[in-house]
Amino acid sequence: MTKTVVVTGATSGIGKALVESYSEDCIVFAGYRNPDYERDLKKISSNVRPFFIDMEKTSIIDGAAIYIKRNTNKVDLLINAAGCVMAGPMENMPLSKLKKQFEVNTFSHLRFTQKLMDVLSGGTVINISSMSSFGIFPFIAPYCASKRAMDILFNALEIETNHKIKVVSVKPGVIATPLWHKSVEINQDSIANDKTYSKEMLYLAQNAMKNEEKGLPVSEVVSRIRKISSTPKPKSSYTIGIDAFVSEQISKLPADIVNWLIEFGLKKKGLR
Repeated sequence: MTKTVVVTGATSGIGKALVESYSEDCIVFAGYRNPDYERDLKKISSNVRPFFIDMEKTSIIDGAAIYIKRNTNKVDLLINAAGCVMAGPMENMPLSKLKKQFEVNTFSHLRFTQKLMDVLSGGTVINISSMSSFGIFPFIAPYCASKRAMDILFNALEIETNHKIKVVSVKPGVIATPLWHKSVEINQDSIANDKTYSKEMLYLAQNAMKNEEKGLPVSEVVSRIRKISSTPKPKSSYTIGIDAFVSEQISKLPADIVNWLIEFGLKKKGLR
């Protein structure tokens, strides 16, 4: 029987690559926010079913879940891939940006999953988390916290429902995706106007653009996720990339040592 897969953030990066891969042998519901991408998604395969979803609007999230349930009575795999990066120093971080970060990266995915639970029973949820969930990366702390919160909340969801669904957190390191370019655009106000931390914000922007070119190819993430989703009993968490593995190991150290390592790294980059 052909399996049904739902992917959010399906118009670029990891999400789009997953749609392309799974549509070869599955029915794929592909979430988009910008209507301009609907036609592109349809062109991928006749197995692709585009659906509109805005991760900042609960009514639209609910509507997306209703659409999916009207068109299938079983979702075998839900991949929560949509996300954004809110950057800036915590000293003057507007709470509106912090709330947006959690709304897009955490709360929206939890709500969407809640609304699909009746057709997800016995299925798997794969969350695209990040190596950032292992600790504090200066000036992108909201992103780190939102990914960590997603891991915690979804882990509780599986346990509390007595494993009604299997939840898997995939934590990639630096991946070459358009997310980096988009993160610079969405945080342009902080990069251009923050006088106190101008040097740090400029470095952050420059490093983001390098990451878009030098990160691991998206294909490695897709290949790993395909393998995970076909495993009868997948683990709860997977890291992808040496940098993600190193972040995981460092996170196991005492907090004071972790903080010292972060400060040392900032000094080596000339930011202290």
